[in-house]
Amino acid sequence: MMGEEAAPMGPPNRELYALLNLSPEASDEEIRKAYRQWAQVYHPDKIQSPQMKEVATENFQRICEAYEILSDETKRLIYDLYGMEGLTSGLELGPRLSKPDEIKEELERIKRRNEEAKKMAHFQPTGSILFNLSVPDFLGGDGIMRGMVMASQVQSQLSKDDAIAIGGNLAANEKSGGGIATAILRRQISPVSSIEFVASAGLQSLIGMQTTRQLTIHSTATINISKSLSDGSINLTNTWTRQLSETSSGNIELALGLRSAITVGWKKRDENVSAAGDFKIESGALGASARYTRKLSSKSHGRIVGRIGSNALEIEVGGGRKISEFSTVRMMYTIGIKGIFWKLELHRGSQKLIVPILLSSHIAPVFATGAFIVPTSLYFLLKKFVVKPYLRKREKQKALENIEKTWGQVGEARARAEKAQQLLQTVATRKRNRQVETDGLIVTKALYGDPKAIERRDEGVEGVDSGVIDVTVPMNFLVSDSGQLKLHEGVKKSGIMGFCDPCPGQPKQLYIAYTYHSQTFEVTVGDYEELSIPQEGQ
Repeated sequence: MMGEEAAPMGPPNRELYALLNLSPEASDEEIRKAYRQWAQVYHPDKIQSPQMKEVATENFQRICEAYEILSDETKRLIYDLYGMEGLTSGLELGPRLSKPDEIKEELERIKRRNEEAKKMAHFQPTGSILFNLSVPDFLGGDGIMRGMVMASQVQSQLSKDDAIAIGGNLAANEKSGGGIATAILRRQISPVSSIEFVASAGLQSLIGMQTTRQLTIHSTATINISKSLSDGSINLTNTWTRQLSETSSGNIELALGLRSAITVGWKKRDENVSAAGDFKIESGALGASARYTRKLSSKSHGRIVGRIGSNALEIEVGGGRKISEFSTVRMMYTIGIKGIFWKLELHRGSQKLIVPILLSSHIAPVFATGAFIVPTSLYFLLKKFVVKPYLRKREKQKALENIEKTWGQVGEARARAEKAQQLLQTVATRKRNRQVETDGLIVTKALYGDPKAIERRDEGVEGVDSGVIDVTVPMNFLVSDSGQLKLHEGVKKSGIMGFCDPCPGQPKQLYIAYTYHSQTFEVTVGDYEELSIPQEGQ
């Protein structure tokens, strides 16, 4: 029988079954029998050596924990569904939790509660800084800075249903400046509705209220009413949003007040593409905008934005690259009735730094072409000769660090497995001798690990960095008195006592050479495959 797994993946939540060498369908009697077998070997009172007594104590505690969980009907059910996470998450046990659906519902409730507690324990800051730069002003001797805008907000969860957000905006240009301070109190009224109270002071002092309600599973409505404290005007906004598909949604917004308008919008977002567009009609003006972003690789994307209307006519093209887990840089080229711009952006988490640079207020074809080609060429040159070599060097360094870390972990796991095998040695030898007397099943060699290394077994592949561990002793220990050896399907073999994972993240096999009735046999099975020897007919 030959077997090779296609990937280092398999059924979850089976480690405890592997530890006691049990089938996931094992009966209560089989669990008790397996526990007694392993407990007799690893009970600390049976060990004389102080060093080995410590090893026996550690493994005995693992055996007792496995038995405690698997012998309890409710705990076993939770473990089968959610693994050790379900048992350590605070899931309340009791007679009312007797069905998988009830346990699942309770676990989900606890997960939500824990997530809410995490939110309550942390502030959630967001912010952006925008610098407006002008090359023509700089060349004219008026300085390069045209103005700047800063916006920041901090949100904190007051309770499960209440949150507060405090923020502010500061804006300055060559001639004037000002700011706005805003406070928002948000309350979740029910699972489908919420209400917000807003107050701001500064250039645009106002008070307002907004309520949102989920009308159906696919549609939401929002009503916002505010009163300006400077001119006394009242503004009312109604927004309806509907989910059109799994990846797209549409919205209609009606605004009544000093600047009445109606806006129709659409958004789409999936794994590789993000797109949005809107059309707006307001008093004396109309406009439309669209943007499209496409993922080019796992770290880079391209982007195009267009705007057209009574006061706007421009197009932006460019792209961005992810430089770390939380940071992205982006460069855009803009040409329109306001001139030619470069725009540099840095996004890190919920923080943004945006720097628009005005290159020219006039559109000259040669200059416009050069302003696009020059930075694009520089980007590809830097990417090829600077960025990529640096990233390859950094990835290589990380790979070496991971190898060193994994090597150390494998060495420790191998040492624990070898000590566990020492405690099995006496019983394994006694069982082997009994099989010799009856010409029964004798495991002469058993190797577990990297399939390629196992194929080179005649060359001597054992060692910390070989990807293989010798498991002859535990295999002989698991041979029954009747001369049978059985490992169960769906149970990862690295969890068996005396085993370890010698090559993390890679496929693994178990190779066994054995004799039965004076004949020699070999068998190889995948990590999750069933093993039963001697095979029928041998």
